[in-house]
Amino acid sequence: MSAATQTPADPAPSPLSQEATAPPEAAGTRADRFLASALEGLSRSRVKALIEAGHASRDGVPLTDPAESVRAGARYALAIPPPVPATPAAEAIPLTILFEDRDLIVLDKPAGLVVHPAPGNQQGTLVNAVLAHAGDDLSGIGGQARPGIVHRLDKDTSGVMVVAKTERAHTALSAAFATRDLDREYLALVWGLPATASGAVEAPIGRHPIDRKRMAVVGRGGKPALTHWRLERGYGAAAGLLRCRLATGRTHQIRVHLAHINHPVVGDPVYLRRIPATARLLPENLRSALLTFPRQALHAETLGFRHPVTGEALSFRAPPPPDMADLLARLEAHVARR
Repeated sequence: MSAATQTPADPAPSPLSQEATAPPEAAGTRADRFLASALEGLSRSRVKALIEAGHASRDGVPLTDPAESVRAGARYALAIPPPVPATPAAEAIPLTILFEDRDLIVLDKPAGLVVHPAPGNQQGTLVNAVLAHAGDDLSGIGGQARPGIVHRLDKDTSGVMVVAKTERAHTALSAAFATRDLDREYLALVWGLPATASGAVEAPIGRHPIDRKRMAVVGRGGKPALTHWRLERGYGAAAGLLRCRLATGRTHQIRVHLAHINHPVVGDPVYLRRIPATARLLPENLRSALLTFPRQALHAETLGFRHPVTGEALSFRAPPPPDMADLLARLEAHVARR
């Protein structure tokens, strides 16, 4: 029997190395803070993780403490290993892409699609879909070949979302969302007609004191939250279409705030606690259509931001999906017949 011939394994990809010399003004700064500011496209948390994993050096000597004080004139190097495959599996789920380049994807998320895998929901998510769509174009975020989720929409909220494909884009977009340096507008079909044409709800939001699966306006322990709204269209006194802008980004913020002012979102399974009194103002078939609408009638219609790399001002719009558009059309027809 002849000996088997072994072919050498493919060599592992070489890490990408970035270097920076510390200027005098950087002396005394934390090493992770200095490297995050001096090197391109890396968040401080990512730099810290790389230092702790042994991928950093100072003047050729291993650097393992992210908090070590920077020495002026020292040469710092960071070896960035190639991204490892993401844990979620890629799945061929259709996506409506509004814009895409090497740094990001803007898409129109359908209602019913969960954004991120979670316990009990590891498949069929937006992340799984983007992994299949973008494939090798994902350059690695946090050391993994995965899309960067910088904001989320609830499972049953539809509309415009942006997803980062690179760590540089992820860092910049995350900062923009954190500082609200962008434009976002939602359309919400609500029960009842507000007494004014516009308004704002400023009320802190936290976990409901009894039902921990819900959020609520709370007197103590909540986070500041501010929602601006404008009446887009009234349907008699029964319902109204509101255009909402967020000044903060709390969990379920629009839904909680509108329920708080007694104009809950139509179809909301969590914050619509009883049949609204204004439902009786609609004919039976239309009343039934609103009361049985299977999700919250909330749609992220527009999203505007500056491109994280080029600085170009970008703006995107997606009309309400067919289920919500049909409900609005039926309300319009009802008003027209009156």
